[in-house]
Amino acid sequence: MIQRKQRVPMRDLSTMTAEDREAVEKNAMNGRIFNIFKVLAHHPKLVKRWTPFAGHILGKQTLPFRDRELLILRIGWLNQAEYEFAQHELIAKKGGISDTDIVWLKDGPKAAGWSEKESALLQVADDLFDNSVVSDETWETMSKYYSTEQLMDAVFTVGQYNMVSWALNSLGVPLDDFLPGAKK
Repeated sequence: MIQRKQRVPMRDLSTMTAEDREAVEKNAMNGRIFNIFKVLAHHPKLVKRWTPFAGHILGKQTLPFRDRELLILRIGWLNQAEYEFAQHELIAKKGGISDTDIVWLKDGPKAAGWSEKESALLQVADDLFDNSVVSDETWETMSKYYSTEQLMDAVFTVGQYNMVSWALNSLGVPLDDFLPGAKK
């Protein structure tokens, strides 16, 4: 992964209005506010409006957990988004994605071991990253395994995490202290 320098500091949440602080704190998990939200706290209106969509993609969409995480990890890897990849590698492994899957994922959709379905799923991320459109061939293969809603969720998952990867890379959000590779 390419190392990025931190450009936007983490905000001291105690300096925020109660309403703005609440918009950021709604995103806490197990009482912890991740560094992405401490940085995004500099723009509370953005956090307030972006997080409902991000919440749909992360927890309310139609794709199974494994498929969602494979898409997120692949687009994070393609963008060399260290923060995104580290966060979702941890999430994915807790949900059963193996170390072997992670190695294959880095090699892409043509890596040996993927099923036709998984290869097509990863190709969605590659197609969108490379050409801003899912190819006809990939769409045709995906259509054998996924509903229209799921196809839409696949495209929006890649789009959401592509955008997040750009933001993380550009803002230079540092790894949370619990992630491998974090500076302690």
